[in-house]
Amino acid sequence: MARPKADFPDPAAIRALADGEGRLALRVTPGARSEGIELGDGKLQVKVRAKPTDGAANDAVIRMLAKALGTPPSAIELLRGATSREKLVRIGG
Repeated sequence: MARPKADFPDPAAIRALADGEGRLALRVTPGARSEGIELGDGKLQVKVRAKPTDGAANDAVIRMLAKALGTPPSAIELLRGATSREKLVRIGG
């Protein structure tokens, strides 16, 4: 059975949550049953299927966020929270 495609909010709505320096707060759920991005209370809630092993979940979060924004993954930098569910990223490009 095919996996359903992840739903993404409007890229402008995602960018509106970022501060003046392009920093964006995330709340990540690794090992989720379904993938997706939801707008939350001042931060994005990101669900990925990848397990938090060897940075796999962080990589999945960056790839998913890049796809939702229409930017390359290299334009997104993880600033804080490599081992936490609460993360801070900088969006470039």
